[in-house]
Amino acid sequence: MIQLVLARHAKSDWADEGLDDHDRPLNDRGRRDAPAMARTLLRAGVRPEVLLSSSAVRARETAEAFARAFDVDVIENADLYLAAPQALLAAARAAGSDEVMVVAHDPGMSALASRLADRDERMVTCAVAVFTWHEGTWDDVDATPPDEFELFTP
Repeated sequence: MIQLVLARHAKSDWADEGLDDHDRPLNDRGRRDAPAMARTLLRAGVRPEVLLSSSAVRARETAEAFARAFDVDVIENADLYLAAPQALLAAARAAGSDEVMVVAHDPGMSALASRLADRDERMVTCAVAVFTWHEGTWDDVDATPPDEFELFTP
């Protein structure tokens, strides 16, 4: 079984206009939504073995909330910051596990979710798309549609 979990970071704080985009933290809503979404995923039986995160502060903070719920470590990957869909998928494939969560940014997350779901999917902040292939390997992810797809939104 291959399970790919795509999570867009939770809502970020724009209060400090001079702050570099990479360094923006979560706002109050984001700090509430991330743990709540993690609990929702646990109730749905989603529990990835590997959790990859963009190096951006807002993505890492989101990933850390998931990591606490799933009892896994966050693996930070600077290449996931504003990554294209193929880079997101390549990182998941290279993670060395069949159950991988990637926490990153739009527009790459929505584009990858849309491509895998074969329909337009908009990943709002803290949305999570779960794709499951019951048979096959990571090589099949690009070649066959998932057996299951579910989109969770805050």
